[in-house]
Amino acid sequence: MTRIPPVPSLVPAFEVVAELGPLEDHGMTRAGHRRIIPVVGGTITGEVTGTILAGGADWQTVRADGSIEIDGRYSARGDDGSLLYIRAQGVRSGDPEVLEALLRGEDVDPDAYYFRAALTLESATRPEFERAVFIASYVREASRVRYVAYRVT
Repeated sequence: MTRIPPVPSLVPAFEVVAELGPLEDHGMTRAGHRRIIPVVGGTITGEVTGTILAGGADWQTVRADGSIEIDGRYSARGDDGSLLYIRAQGVRSGDPEVLEALLRGEDVDPDAYYFRAALTLESATRPEFERAVFIASYVREASRVRYVAYRVT
C-alpha cells in the first residue's frame, strides 16, 4: 500500500518587528555585492512575546538582477527571560524600480515585491520551536522590517 504524504498547512506562530540601523554597503566582494543591515531592537509577539535584542544583522548579497539573498541572524529575549535565536534565510525580489524604491526607504505595497524566508529557531526552553519548520512573509519599511512567521504543519 502506497501512502500519500500529508499536505502541509500554515499556522501563524509569531510576528517580529525588527528595528534596523543604517545600511553598511561593503561593495563588490568575492561573494558578490555585500550589504549588512544591523538589527538594533524590536519586538516579538505571539507564541513568544518579548524584545528583539540589538547586535544581530542581516547579511545580504545583492544578485546581478537586483534580487537580494537574505541571511538574517539575531536574538529575542522573551518576557520570561528566555532567549530565542532566529536565523532567516530567504530572498527579496521584484521589479528594479520597486527594489530601488525600497532601498530609498519609500512606502511600497508588499504585494509589489516578493520577500519570504525560511526560519531556523534555537531555544533551550522551547524545544517545540526546534522541532518545527517555519516560513515568514515580510514587509520592508524605511527603518524596520516586519514579518509573520508561520509554522508548517
